[in-house]
Amino acid sequence: MACQPPCLETVLPIAPLCPLAWSNAIEPANALLEDWLFDAGSLTRRLTRLSADSFTVVPASEGWAVLREDECLALGLPPNAMGWVREVYLSGHGRPWVYARSVAGQQALKQDGFPLAALGSRSLGELLFVNGGFTRGAIEAGRYPAAWLPIDVTGEAPWARRSRFDRAALGILVTEVFLPEFWAALPGSTEAP
Repeated sequence: MACQPPCLETVLPIAPLCPLAWSNAIEPANALLEDWLFDAGSLTRRLTRLSADSFTVVPASEGWAVLREDECLALGLPPNAMGWVREVYLSGHGRPWVYARSVAGQQALKQDGFPLAALGSRSLGELLFVNGGFTRGAIEAGRYPAAWLPIDVTGEAPWARRSRFDRAALGILVTEVFLPEFWAALPGSTEAP
């Protein structure tokens, strides 16, 4: 029987019993979800407009770590590869709207020299869209396992999207998880889809 998210954790908190089922379509179709999950533009710019310029990036954690199996696969890295992991909240009006996790393989990041470790509260998305040379791959969406979220985030398997940004040998996988407060902030919306 196929495993469906959210997956249960094993002893290692980063390793699920089954991979998240990423897809390039939402079933059943949902116009609101598709509009936000598959928009190819900068999410930072879109959240800045939605928040009437009351947008901030709040760092949660970052550092070298063993990447999850699904991240290694998406970046073409061997299992248990080391990489830089950056986790932030994209906030509007001081409320966390999106949890973002960005990862890059250690060797490629060091060779490229991209300043992923030095961003602080600056938006990675803005650098990826402004900094020449990055190409965005396909956007995939799915339900993000609650077990993968930081402990201060509650809720069950929120909608998320991910895409890979490439420049020469460097691949950066960016995952954005839309939290319930985001959906509540949309005009005319009161709850998460």
